[in-house]
Amino acid sequence: MPERVDKNSAYLNAKSTTGTQTRVRDTSPTSGMCPICIRDCPFLCEISLSAFRGREVLYPEPLQFGYSTAGALKDFGLDWSHFNIQANLFEVHGIEADSDLALFHNANTEIKVAGIPLKVPILTGAFGSTEVARLNWDGLAIGAALSGAIITIGENVCGMDRESRIEGGKVVESKELKRRVEAFRKFWDGKYGEVVVQTNVEDQRLGVDVYALSKLEVNVIERKWGQGAKAIGGEVRIRNLDKAIMLKKRGYIVIPDPEDPTVQQAFREGVFKSFERHSRVGMPEQKGFLEDIDWLRQQGAKHVILKTGAYRPSAVAFTMKLASEAKIEAVTFDGAGGGTGMSPVPMMDEMSIPTVFLEAMVLKCARILQKKGRFLPDLVIAGGFICETQILKAMAMSNFGDGPLVKAVLMGRSPLTAVMKANYFKQLSEEGKLPKAFANRYGETPDKFYITAPKLKERFGERFKEIPWEAVALHTYLTDRIGVGLKQLLAGARKWKLPLINRNDLMALSERATKVTGIPLVEEVDQEAIERILE
Repeated sequence: MPERVDKNSAYLNAKSTTGTQTRVRDTSPTSGMCPICIRDCPFLCEISLSAFRGREVLYPEPLQFGYSTAGALKDFGLDWSHFNIQANLFEVHGIEADSDLALFHNANTEIKVAGIPLKVPILTGAFGSTEVARLNWDGLAIGAALSGAIITIGENVCGMDRESRIEGGKVVESKELKRRVEAFRKFWDGKYGEVVVQTNVEDQRLGVDVYALSKLEVNVIERKWGQGAKAIGGEVRIRNLDKAIMLKKRGYIVIPDPEDPTVQQAFREGVFKSFERHSRVGMPEQKGFLEDIDWLRQQGAKHVILKTGAYRPSAVAFTMKLASEAKIEAVTFDGAGGGTGMSPVPMMDEMSIPTVFLEAMVLKCARILQKKGRFLPDLVIAGGFICETQILKAMAMSNFGDGPLVKAVLMGRSPLTAVMKANYFKQLSEEGKLPKAFANRYGETPDKFYITAPKLKERFGERFKEIPWEAVALHTYLTDRIGVGLKQLLAGARKWKLPLINRNDLMALSERATKVTGIPLVEEVDQEAIERILE
């Protein structure tokens, strides 16, 4: 099988996200094509597969929809690996300077986002109508509840629910949305974390917000303007003709037209195997947005937050301005590259602002608002986060002296990976087909290979049997890996409380990192202090 060399050039005509590859490894840096393209080539590159399947090749492998997530392949030139965390020795903050007390497991990772206490600075989601979210919901929701994190129910859930009752154009009952809310609350302690219902244009037209607030007693509504993976509305694949017709009648954009007899015949003959369901793109404007936020609060929303994508800098500034004027409690800015379901691959790779660049722009806007004495919402950053080092760096970068402006990160693909892997290994365990090396090292049954299972059994007693192993997996990932990892890093920086971490705890490893963020290079850090101490 051919190998790729340079992600920034040779990958253009061969992408694992679309299942394409080239015949040779030394492809053209400009086009990504093989230098000699031959007639009897057995490989399908982007060009050749597109000749057969057209628009399908814009998306991650269609056959994997519902059982996969996808992200960008492109190296954006700046990411969290371009920064290191400073280790400290003499100063101790957030705990008594006592070697018997200042142990890393005594570090505190709690923080509040939009007034909601979290045990770890993590929001998971937004997991909406895409099939991978529906199939894995119990693991995602219960795992978040066990971990004291926020989970966001994404867009279009009610509209996609075949059993939704819609009267006068408004949803009055949705078993699927109710199931998702109740799954989280089943093991929620009532204090740490929350379940959020996200609403886009289609949801607002259906009255999902009113239904969630009045019938399901949801406390948090999130308005959605976009995401980092794509700058167009939400998309899913529909493999059932009747459902495609139903969604079109409910007002969704369905491609190709499922009511066209020619299309129906082609579908039945297997020319194509799934329809695309698209959502409309919101067109926010100042007056209407401010009125909408006031209206949401009148409907009983205790917390109102906003999710937006990695739009151009002027759009970032306008978003911050409106969020400030509306006194929205938190805004999530989602950097380019990530995705959870069906984002166009070229768009993930080539459009929108990557995460570190985006945070730098958001922080610039936040500082301007602060100087003017304006209201500043809590900030949440998303876009490719998988581990504690990235989280700590994103938060530290945002603390200019009065606490971090970025209160948490949003994680989408990685929680799904934890849950999907757990589901698969549970199946392998039941079938006696676990990889031998894994079984020998960690055990043959879930109660052995989940390291947090004993503590959860002690915590919940008989109720532990009601917790799916997928939820145990997410809890283990969020708390025993990321949570403990955060505590170790905090202790290494001698900061035993998460909000104490600041910009002085970071150093840049490249000139570009310094130029974009203002974090000094390693060789520039503490230069004055060195001379002052030694003189």
